[in-house]
Amino acid sequence: MNVNQSVPPVPPFGQPQPVYPGYHQSSYGGQPGPTVPPVPYGAYNGPVSSYQQTPPQGVSRAPPSSGVPPASTAQTAYTQFGQGDVQNGPSSSVQMQRLPGSQPFGSPLVPAVSQPAVLQSYGPPPTSAQVTAQLAGMQISGAVAPASPPSGLGYGPPTSLASASGSFPNSGLYGSYPQGQAPPLGQGHPGVHPPQRSAVPLASSFTPPASGGPRMPSMTGPPLPGQGFGGPPVSQPNHVSSPPPQALPPGAQMTGPPGPPPPMQSPPQPGYQLQQNGSFGPARGPQPSYGSPYPGAPTFGSQPGPPQPLPPKRLDPDAIPSPIQVIEDDRNNRGSEPFVTGVRGQVPPLVTTNFLVKDQGNASPRYIRCTSYNIPCTSDMAKQAQVPLAAVIKPLARLPPEEASPYVVDHGESGPLRCNRCKAYMCPFMQFVEGGRRFQCCFCSCVNDVPPHYFQHLDHTGKRVDAYDRPELSLGSYEFLATVDYCKNNKFPSPPAFIFMIDVSYNAIRTGLVRLLCEELKSLLDFLPREGGAEESAVRVGFVTYNKVLHFYNVKSSLAQPQMMVVSDVADVFVPLLDGFLVNVSESRAVITSLLDQIPEMFADTRETETVFAPVIQAGMEALKAAECAGKLFLFHTSLPIAEAPGKLKNRDDRKLINTDKEKTLFQPQTGTYQTLAKECVAQGCCVDLFLFPNQYVDVATLSVVPQLTGGSVYKYACFQVENDQERFLRDLRRDVQKIVGFDSVMRVRTSTGIRAVDFFGAFYMSNTTDVELAGLDEDKTVTVEFKHDDRLNEESGALLQCALLYTSCAGQRRLRIHNLALNCCTQLADLYRNCETDTLINYMAKFAYRGVLSSPVKTVRDALITQCAQILACYRKNCASPSSAGQLILPECMKLLPVYLNCVLKSDVLQPGAEVTTDDRAYVRQLVTTMDVAETNVFFYPRLLPLTKSPIESTAEPPAVRASEERLSNGDIYLLENGLNLFLWVGASVQQGVVQSLFSVASFSQITSGLSVLPVLDNPLSKKVRGLIDSLRAQRSRYMKLIVVKQEDKLEMLFKHFLVEDKSLSGGASYVDFLCHMHKEIRQLLS
Repeated sequence: MNVNQSVPPVPPFGQPQPVYPGYHQSSYGGQPGPTVPPVPYGAYNGPVSSYQQTPPQGVSRAPPSSGVPPASTAQTAYTQFGQGDVQNGPSSSVQMQRLPGSQPFGSPLVPAVSQPAVLQSYGPPPTSAQVTAQLAGMQISGAVAPASPPSGLGYGPPTSLASASGSFPNSGLYGSYPQGQAPPLGQGHPGVHPPQRSAVPLASSFTPPASGGPRMPSMTGPPLPGQGFGGPPVSQPNHVSSPPPQALPPGAQMTGPPGPPPPMQSPPQPGYQLQQNGSFGPARGPQPSYGSPYPGAPTFGSQPGPPQPLPPKRLDPDAIPSPIQVIEDDRNNRGSEPFVTGVRGQVPPLVTTNFLVKDQGNASPRYIRCTSYNIPCTSDMAKQAQVPLAAVIKPLARLPPEEASPYVVDHGESGPLRCNRCKAYMCPFMQFVEGGRRFQCCFCSCVNDVPPHYFQHLDHTGKRVDAYDRPELSLGSYEFLATVDYCKNNKFPSPPAFIFMIDVSYNAIRTGLVRLLCEELKSLLDFLPREGGAEESAVRVGFVTYNKVLHFYNVKSSLAQPQMMVVSDVADVFVPLLDGFLVNVSESRAVITSLLDQIPEMFADTRETETVFAPVIQAGMEALKAAECAGKLFLFHTSLPIAEAPGKLKNRDDRKLINTDKEKTLFQPQTGTYQTLAKECVAQGCCVDLFLFPNQYVDVATLSVVPQLTGGSVYKYACFQVENDQERFLRDLRRDVQKIVGFDSVMRVRTSTGIRAVDFFGAFYMSNTTDVELAGLDEDKTVTVEFKHDDRLNEESGALLQCALLYTSCAGQRRLRIHNLALNCCTQLADLYRNCETDTLINYMAKFAYRGVLSSPVKTVRDALITQCAQILACYRKNCASPSSAGQLILPECMKLLPVYLNCVLKSDVLQPGAEVTTDDRAYVRQLVTTMDVAETNVFFYPRLLPLTKSPIESTAEPPAVRASEERLSNGDIYLLENGLNLFLWVGASVQQGVVQSLFSVASFSQITSGLSVLPVLDNPLSKKVRGLIDSLRAQRSRYMKLIVVKQEDKLEMLFKHFLVEDKSLSGGASYVDFLCHMHKEIRQLLS
């Protein structure tokens, strides 16, 4: 069955059915329709005799088992009616088919006990015109979908309600209502239609399941004036489309005060779906035998029936916010137009959307993304909302070819123009005054003189007449050439150097790593990074090999053969040669090639298994110091450094520490040696990239300290085998050597008065509280900065950020790169919640949590994340959402994916490891996430799952993704799953033979090799399409993703299922549905 197709409902009760979902038969004042009983129910305060004898209807759906959902699941009868369908006559015996997307909402109804009806007195039912008038003034928080039938007015048979069993996180259920109670559902009149859909999304809401609730049919009728038909929902920015119209929505919130609200002037605001919500008449008191589900709230139940246990209910996964839908809608709405940065405080398109950026005064979102583009004016407001104010900055981000790199501005010997007081650099927000002779700083308000050479007249608007000729006055991002004052020791830097340091111990030789690496370096040295149009790279290179001792090589161009010099005193390393160690590749080509040919032969028979590590880094740093240049060390290392030397480590791996207070020690370095060494490296501008090839524990937490503090990278290839892993290693190495790097960098973030940068996350070193020092900063690295209030902000002037990065380019040029961003400020919490970016928020929260595990127990870190998320959402519910029953979960429109994404962070290997995750894996992922940008954390925590046989073969576009859950897998299909580090091809057991033949060149499913890492190159459209798609996915990511073919029901499938993040994880992580219910419980506790 295709899980994405709707199953047509069986026509119940012999009633004519609409041909298309959402187009209902008319009968509500107009054309004739199905006959309606003249008196469908008694007077409001009379007995409800007409419906008392109805037998029970429908069955509730049990929680789905894993695997593909059945084609039809029996479902509550009422869920089959689109809003406005009427049910005539007694219940038919036909059971309804479940529609994907329908909400298992109603419970089985039980026969009434003869007991007087307890109903409040109401006035006569409103006329059609009155209902229309009331609805016209109604505010909808949520995109409109069909209304769920109003419950609890006593028009249906009485219901008995049992509690859902279980508790978070282990049960798949929602266990927060006591026995015999239902969550309050909305209350309203039958036959009422939702008002018209409208433009600005603000909130999504739905009601989590309880163990059931009374259900009733609503009257059939055409749409009310101004309503429009309920066909496919209109796509909205960053917004989930509603389920199909026959489906019962999970209770979207209809906001607006109780009682008929006044007509509205402003356009109503769409959000998730619509539920009649206590908007008509007074609230009813508690009914007999129903306690109040939460303190002080009225319950909306009908007459009590005998208690009868029911199968537990589960939220329908189709009825809760879908990441896939939000991503798809944003692509459709914002992918076609360029994003113009001229307007302050604009929220950019999502990172998953392809869009062009036009810089008109604010930095591109490729350089800076914020958690919110509208900052609270006061710290009290910020504390109340608990939304972290942070920016994820990627100063040297690579731009797509259609966008221009930042312009380089040269102000000559005088250097860039700055504010005298706060030292901010000239930018488009500076205000020129007194005819252009002075300028007022936009960061600190200090008035500065304009130097004569920079003077220019102002036009009638107060803008300089040359503003558009100067990048620093018209663009958000640009570069200044730095003067000698910005250089170390007041002298211009030399071009940087690369030193390749190769482990030649037994492990490295045995696996074939050394031979492979030396072969690759011969050609790779032609691709060292170069500036602009330079013919060759200015970067010089050097070579060192090591095991228990170090070997330096003289590769001077005048030599016939390379010379080797051994340094055996590893306790006090020195560089044995200066001249001939760092050389220009083109000059010494022959000698270098000869050396790379000889190294594998020289050590071919080695029996040395022990290695050193700290002395190797020390030696590389000393060599750069002697050459008076910055640079990068590329270290290729295989084992725990246990040889006698500084930085010697012992095996301290201990899984018994997991979930104890000592677990944090597993993430901390076991010796302080490496921190001291890293500090010296930063002072010298020596960045370290580490390639690890471990067969067992190597203590990544300690070995990665120097790369982490110097702005370097760590790559890990566990159990390296040349035939399986060479492609991944060589692609990573090529990209790492070729990418643009800024050396010997210092970054500072300045802000306008009212906020300041207080916390920093990433791979860098800080010797004071303001300067981020990076021995190297490449195009993939981000620095995340958190801001706090230190004064009140002003709505009119907004808030400004300026990130200034001082660095040495690959050609040895000293430069300043400047990025500016202006944000709005607000006095209303609703404005804050309307301008947040969930992907950036998750990036910040993950980094905050991953740093937290260094000092706190993992459980404390997890609980703090859940609490913060609950506080953010509870504050929205309390201050921005309209009053509604607490049984509803209402989420801000731009944060509706916060629960699903946060659950993915909580279930990640760092915070909740499975039994197969090693200590080294956790330390590796922890430091990797620290420097990820928003696009990388987005796909890392919520992987992309792409069905391959659904889209037409000739289509070159990426197939639309499906949600990361086992329920979405069809065993007749093939799926690609990627998370930026891993790439899986999952093959269903009943996939067509032709597909297997076209992709794998074997006759049947059973002949496919499980764990295959390369697809055969076959000349057919499907093979070309799949291989092309894999190549395009790899091109989007900063690390090469090795392919793993996984067959359904194979042992490798457990590894694959670990990435289906909407499901329960083996390590105890909650499913998305469970977590959403748990979040709701937390929010309700905070509100009560």
